[in-house]
Amino acid sequence: MSQLFTPLEIRDVTFRNRLWVAPMCQYSAVDGIVNDWHHVHLAQFASGGAGLVIAEATAVVPEGRISPEDAGLWNAAQIDAWRPVTRAIAERGSVAGVQLAHAGRKASTFSPFAEGSGSVPAAEGGWTTEAPSAVAYDGFAAPEAMSAGRVGEVIEAFRQAAGRAIEAGFRAIEIHAAHGYLLHEFLSPLTNDRTDIYGGTLENRARLTLDVVRAVREEVGEGVPLLVRFSATDAADGGLVTDDVAQVSAWAREAGADFIDVSTSGLVAHQQIDVFPGYQVPHAARIREVAGAPVGAVGIITSGEQAERILAEGSADVILAGREWLRDPHFGLRAAAELGEDPAALWPAQYLRAHRAPALARA
Repeated sequence: MSQLFTPLEIRDVTFRNRLWVAPMCQYSAVDGIVNDWHHVHLAQFASGGAGLVIAEATAVVPEGRISPEDAGLWNAAQIDAWRPVTRAIAERGSVAGVQLAHAGRKASTFSPFAEGSGSVPAAEGGWTTEAPSAVAYDGFAAPEAMSAGRVGEVIEAFRQAAGRAIEAGFRAIEIHAAHGYLLHEFLSPLTNDRTDIYGGTLENRARLTLDVVRAVREEVGEGVPLLVRFSATDAADGGLVTDDVAQVSAWAREAGADFIDVSTSGLVAHQQIDVFPGYQVPHAARIREVAGAPVGAVGIITSGEQAERILAEGSADVILAGREWLRDPHFGLRAAAELGEDPAALWPAQYLRAHRAPALARA
């Protein structure tokens, strides 16, 4: 058996393989409530062979949404809306996970396919954003600096959202501390100039993320896998570098996290990124080495052979992909075929007749 299709156990959950779906925002919810689009979008990846399907960045409070069309888990109606989605994923042999998030200073923005750009005005459904410091993202409205009391409220919001996620049927939780959103903003010296216990040293800047990890772990209990997504580098002078994030990853494990989902950047508009197939894998490998934590690698991973090579080299324990699943919702089935896996072990019975392409008739 390939490493990619070897099951993985984390706490009380067994993932059937190590090819997972990264969270991808759909900007299609209404008042934080998901709908048929999300149902079909996520369930298709389970049919397509994914070991874990992580639902998009899901706001823990209304003001934590990236856009007014983001999904949420701050009320009971949202729990009810998520239940058919998580049930569909489980019925297809995969594990349903959700990424809990607060967008911080990058909240209240127009979705990528809206007519506007930048921050949404209050008159059009937007709101005042919040951040560790009153430092705006380029082209966005300035946020308000959060009080220590407000920081505590956000920690509690993550806790409560995690409880709702379990009620909704999710079996794995990911905390979003990447891509320039609130927890990442606290972590980075480029966006955090506080002088209280949440600013200054790396340990202080990591305090909010670690407090969230502890709160979520306490809420969901010992059996639920807890992932944290970090940006391994800010890709900008004076920002976070990979060894900083490796240290925070080690602290996160001590606080109750099980797994580090390694991405990069997203904090500042002037970041400089060299993009190529597997470009984020070296960061995952470094965090795995320094933190001693199991990690996931992501970033232009598009074939079973490439994914298997990354695992075989010891650079990661799991492969996550996003856009490749959008291009091919049966990426898992294709990767299994590329690696010579038994089709009966992964392919839905309804699809087995198509496992082998028919021979082309000769003219």
